[in-house]
Amino acid sequence: MNAPTNRRIFLKSLGLLSLSASVSPLLLQSCKPVTSSVQLEEVSKNPFFKISLAQWSLHKMLFAGDLDNLNFAGFTKKELGIEAVEYVNAFFKDKAKDLAYLNEMKKRAHDEGVKSLLIMVDGEGYLGDVDKASRNEAVENHKKWVEAAKFLDCHSIRVNAFGRGTAEEVASAAVEGLRALATFAKPFDINVIVENHGSYSSNGKWLADVIQGTGMENCGTLPDFGNFCIRRSNGSEWGGECVEEYDRYLGVEEMMPFAKGVSAKSYDFDENGNCVETDYDRMLKIVKDAGYTGYIGIEYEGSKLSEVEGIKATRDLITRVGATFI
Repeated sequence: MNAPTNRRIFLKSLGLLSLSASVSPLLLQSCKPVTSSVQLEEVSKNPFFKISLAQWSLHKMLFAGDLDNLNFAGFTKKELGIEAVEYVNAFFKDKAKDLAYLNEMKKRAHDEGVKSLLIMVDGEGYLGDVDKASRNEAVENHKKWVEAAKFLDCHSIRVNAFGRGTAEEVASAAVEGLRALATFAKPFDINVIVENHGSYSSNGKWLADVIQGTGMENCGTLPDFGNFCIRRSNGSEWGGECVEEYDRYLGVEEMMPFAKGVSAKSYDFDENGNCVETDYDRMLKIVKDAGYTGYIGIEYEGSKLSEVEGIKATRDLITRVGATFI
């Protein structure tokens, strides 16, 4: 699929709704209706997962200055009815060690009754770099985000397992880099989780094997429903046309045993409110069958709908589909 705006491209250049007691009409559109109105209402209020919002879903507003990072949590609760957030370090890149700023972030989220889940970290080096010195530097660069995540009461930082070399070389390097960072993070009670985010990391089996290879319980995955391009025309992790894509359903299934979060990627929707790129009925069944009961983070990256409307469409879709699982 062609992602019109992509955080990987941008960052490289830089160096449900709280459900009411009534039943939404969207729930009644599902092809798998529950068997009674009472069951429908109960499942809609208590699906097998909880919903969060990935900050990147609002990146246009944030970069334009229409929304400030400090107001992100409050906006998410008041405008979208979502009570858990996933931060992106790009929006407070120079604040990782600014305790006054982090304390204000924490206070505002707490005052709004919003739970902070994780920080998505980009631009801090390759944890799968085959060069040991560069890899160690990347590990050091990430440590401040472990500390920031702990301060903000998050459970994880999301990192990348990139590297240049053969799949085997990068896998070996990534195991070492992730193990070192997870070892540092363990006393902070912080998880180090890897998203399928391009190149080898978008191969579900490769990533699952890397995570297992670390031998660290606080090292896991963040399966994303959409990031499965494993080879691009320009030979990079970002940009260019995707010329080879890994099977997204297989990939998510392979990563779910190690999942400490799930990312619901969306771009476009059909007239029935279904995601064009991903079969959410099939994908959520994979998530549920894995025994997952944590948060599913909305990450809307489309352009046909506004960011707010795209988030709402994704929220309504996963709410509707989630209600079909009893």
